[in-house]
Amino acid sequence: MATSYKELLHEITTFFLDVDGVLTDGRMLISESGELLRTMNAKDGYAIKTALHQGFNVCIITGGTNDGVKSRLEGLGVKDVFLNAHDKMPVLLKYAAAHNLNPEQMLYMGDDMPDVEAIEFVGLGTCPQDAIPEVKAVSDYISHKNGGDGCVRDVIEQVLKVQGKWHVAGGKTAQSS
Repeated sequence: MATSYKELLHEITTFFLDVDGVLTDGRMLISESGELLRTMNAKDGYAIKTALHQGFNVCIITGGTNDGVKSRLEGLGVKDVFLNAHDKMPVLLKYAAAHNLNPEQMLYMGDDMPDVEAIEFVGLGTCPQDAIPEVKAVSDYISHKNGGDGCVRDVIEQVLKVQGKWHVAGGKTAQSS
């Protein structure tokens, strides 16, 4: 019998996330000066901050080079933001070794071809609803949310709820069903 992705949530300690198409909807607004502008979902930001506060690792690995993206993520408390990483595996493997992580402890969310190898490597490979077919085919879980529309919140909230670390108003812990 195949393992349900929900059973894998208990072991996760580290979230690896792509940016474009995951934390953003993949669209870029290009200003007259040539600056590329993106939007991120505040609910994803809240989930990232909550995960960090609960002691989880959050590592961003993106092929993008936008310092504004890095600044936003660092403002949320993310210390590990790797820009210009078109080949994601060397960064992921170096980070995993430095933090003594096993694949079962790692969740990766990506949406496009550069993410496939990382999704296949980690214990729980995930993607947004609007990921490309090749990514969906290798993912353990496909969020019901699109990139930039809360897919990161979806996976982080599920992990934290299963582990009893998702807190709601009044300090109560929400459990997943």
